[in-house]
This record gives sequence, structure tokens and C-alpha cells, in this order.
Amino acid sequence: MGLIFRLLLGMSLWLGAGLSVLAQERPLVFVSVVPQQYFVERIAGGLVEVQAMVQPGFSPHTYEPTPRQISQLARADLYIRIGVPFEDSWMRRIQGVNPDMPVLDARTGLKLLPMAEQEGGDEHGHRHENQFDPHVWTSPRLVEQMSEPMLDALAKLLPQHKVVLEQNRQQFVAELQALDQALARQFAAAPGKRFMVFHPSWGYLADAYGLTQVAIEADGKEPGARALAQLIDTARAEGIKSIFVQPQFDRRMAEQVAEAIGGRVEAIDPLEYAYFDMMHKAANLIAGTVP
Repeated sequence: MGLIFRLLLGMSLWLGAGLSVLAQERPLVFVSVVPQQYFVERIAGGLVEVQAMVQPGFSPHTYEPTPRQISQLARADLYIRIGVPFEDSWMRRIQGVNPDMPVLDARTGLKLLPMAEQEGGDEHGHRHENQFDPHVWTSPRLVEQMSEPMLDALAKLLPQHKVVLEQNRQQFVAELQALDQALARQFAAAPGKRFMVFHPSWGYLADAYGLTQVAIEADGKEPGARALAQLIDTARAEGIKSIFVQPQFDRRMAEQVAEAIGGRVEAIDPLEYAYFDMMHKAANLIAGTVP
């Protein structure tokens, strides 16, 4: 029995080591947020290992990489950034850990929008110059555009799999185009075109489908008394009954506005992994509650 056990143990260790080597052979790709992880995995399938820096439940505005992530970045083969705030303070340090790692800005070639200002928010001061809205993935059309440079970057890592990568992207793009058409029909039929959010995460969705998001906070600052009163007046005048919030933000201010207008607070998380489910949920809530 002892001999058999030792043989089985040795075989299991050998197989485990082999699998570990195979796993290590896959290129390691880092992205900033979880939706990007889904996009890369749709194009690459299981050919690469994908890690998102900002884990579920954390905010891209305040996130700080963990020591384990820094260690993993040292051996990463590609980083795909998207313009979320934590990148501003961390990208130089990330590249310092791995100077040879290519960095792709997924926004290259996109028409970027400025961050939305809080309505009536002169108390917030002026908006910073060159401060663009990073939430580009809330437009399926922009995700389709981003998929092309992502494909090119992945094909450089895996030239022997270029045909498979291209086929995967084609299927992904077909689904994005179907989503775009469905959302266009849904929002065209919506009785109103303005919706209220706590944090302005949906500017690209609004821009794509002729909507307007009304933001409670802007640039990380909540409204003062005068701006808050104007927001409440706007919601009443527009017949807005829902305030959309993200789980990464404090919802007390949104609840205050909802109480004042006799409305409710609805949670939508643009950072979810299941992209298509998330977009359909957002569309259903926004189209269903826009007056």
C-alpha cells in the first residue's frame, strides 16, 4: 500500500506541475475594470489569463492595487487601460514594475465625452480641463470600436491563434450590434429622454441613444443646498421617479432626493462582469422609468 500511495502521490505531483506549467504559459493580461475582463475573454477565450485590477465592490476612483497584484504585474504580458481615475496615479508605478510590458489605451480613436456636471451645480466650481468620462463601455458601439485594437494587441501575443481570435471577435461584434439595435428600439419608444443618476456613469449610453443623464454629484462632490433644491425641482418638473445609483457609492443623497420627489432608488452597476445582462437591465430600468 505504501508503494502504491507513493506512486500515486508522485504521479499527482507530476501532473499538477505539468498543469501549472501550462497555466503559466498562457499570457497574462491585466485590465483596469471587470467589464474589460469580459471583453478580452470574449476575444481570447481561454488562450490568455485575464486579471482585473479593480475587483467587484471597489471603486475605480479610489482603488489601490494590492501587493499580490503588483507582484503579478511584474510578469504580465499586456496591460489594457481605459481611463478610470485610479490609473492617473498608478500607471507610472505599474509600468515601473514591468517596463517591458506593452500598455494599450483602449480609448484610442474614440470620441470621448467630458464628465457630466451636476445640474445647477455652480457651487461645485469649474470642471477640470481635459477630464473625460471614462465609462466608455456603457455604449455597445464604443465597445465594438475598442474590440479592434484589443484584437490587434492579443494577436501580437498569440500570432499562432490570430484566426481564432478574429473569429471570436466577429461573434462578439455581432452580439454587440444586436444589443445596440435592441437598445435603440427600446429607447426610441421611451416616453421621455431624461433620467437621474447619483454618479454620472451613463453619459455614453445617453449620447448613443439621444438621452440625457441628470447627475446628483459631480467630480466626487455632492451638491450644496441650492443645487440640491434645483435637482429636486428638475425631477418633479420632468416627472422623474427613479434615481439610479451604483453600489460603490453612498446612496444617502440619492435617497434624500427620492424621498423629496416621492420616488425610489434603483441600483445599476456598470462594473458588472456579465456585460449583456447588465446593459439590458440598465435599459429596462432607464426606459421604464423615464417619464
